Amino acid sequence: MNRTERLERLARLFAERILLLDGAMGTMIQRHELTEADFRGERFRDWPVDLRGNSDLLVLTQPEIIAGIHREYLAAGADILETNTFTSTTIAQADYRMEGLAPELNRAGAALARSVADEFEAQDGRPRYVAGILGPLNRTLSLSPKVEDPGFRAVEWTQVVAAYREAVEALVAGGADLLMVETIFDTLNCKAALFAIEEAFDAGTPRIPVMISATITDKSGRTLSGQTVEAFWNSVAHARPLTVGLNCALGAADLHQYVQELSRVATCRVTTHPNAGLPNAFGGYDETPAYMAGVLRHFAEQGLLNVVGGCCGTTPDHIRAIAEAVRGLPPRAPATPPGRLRLSGLEPLTVGPDTLFVNIGERCNVTGSRRFATLILDGKYAEAIAVARTQVETGAQMLDLNFDEALLDGAAAMGRFLRLLASEPDIAKLPIVVRLDGTNEEEGRAIIKERAPVNVVVEPTMLSAAQRAVELAKGM
Repeated sequence: MNRTERLERLARLFAERILLLDGAMGTMIQRHELTEADFRGERFRDWPVDLRGNSDLLVLTQPEIIAGIHREYLAAGADILETNTFTSTTIAQADYRMEGLAPELNRAGAALARSVADEFEAQDGRPRYVAGILGPLNRTLSLSPKVEDPGFRAVEWTQVVAAYREAVEALVAGGADLLMVETIFDTLNCKAALFAIEEAFDAGTPRIPVMISATITDKSGRTLSGQTVEAFWNSVAHARPLTVGLNCALGAADLHQYVQELSRVATCRVTTHPNAGLPNAFGGYDETPAYMAGVLRHFAEQGLLNVVGGCCGTTPDHIRAIAEAVRGLPPRAPATPPGRLRLSGLEPLTVGPDTLFVNIGERCNVTGSRRFATLILDGKYAEAIAVARTQVETGAQMLDLNFDEALLDGAAAMGRFLRLLASEPDIAKLPIVVRLDGTNEEEGRAIIKERAPVNVVVEPTMLSAAQRAVELAKGM
């Protein structure tokens, strides 16, 4: 069957049962104990830098090994194969001087997975899906690599969007049925990927469903860039994903409470593919297929799952055991929370009938505060950040920013201020209202999507912040 036919059947499958994602690719590749020469193959024999460790390159130099791993996972019961394209972007491949190969890696990775999926589909008529993987980058939009300069970024929004868009177009051209933005540790990187996906769709790339999966980096219950699970959902819900979920970093037992929290709020289907526990002293993973399957069966019995699989340390044996453990258990029903204004900084903010008064701090305003304007014009950003902190400490639930001043490059100043705010968790926990005097809504959205570290509400000043927040919440 073709992609359209497979996707038409997907809704019915979601209603019938819990679907199975595959397991770790890296774990299976390591079993082959490949050498530098194996990674290079004949084509890259004379490449000027070491290539061992560039696992995505194997779709070109060792395609039968990757195809074999795909086959093992499908034989174990997987419904969805993830492409071996975790680092197939120009930004990530720059470590190997292979930026120019990124489109080919994505096309080849999708085509390889699709060919194996077609083999199995032809045997029994059951659709197998290929998820084109958009992995995290080795550079982040929300965090500075320079301790001495928290406003510095090693990469810009436009670069990240361009890298992801190139990958999206190639994955879809190669035969992906779905797109999965996964192992998300930085929400702004994720938002850039989602923005790139929409750009590609708007430019003519066939529109296919999008899956989103974040990573809770430790038992704090937050992503590396600091967001809680509910705040993360509020940040990405505008993309109307097919699924949202959590993967990597933790084993299933440690991930349980966070999947439970996500299941409570997500209006789409929920996925999880945890590690086989935490790494041991030798970098391996100790959770057996039986143990992991037992824990994930508990997830399913509680009605938390629509798609389940494995991440680091998992194997076809894990997927086979998980498939058996959840067999016959009903899939989760998407949450149906009441309609509310749901915003996020690093933490969520829900505004509803019981909220009463919402306090919006308005002192970070170059037209309304002479002191703040002087600080920004003089480049005294540390003191300007202190103004924002004082508002938070005195009860602000949102922060209003206005950098529209004739003597100021407002977009650049706001961008730096927002990047500095992102390094201050006690301030960045709040949603941000951006005031753009004289800027139309389309221009405002463009600035915000490029500059903002977290969810932002646009407030052209002819309307109140609260009114604009309500109007724009659905679209941001």
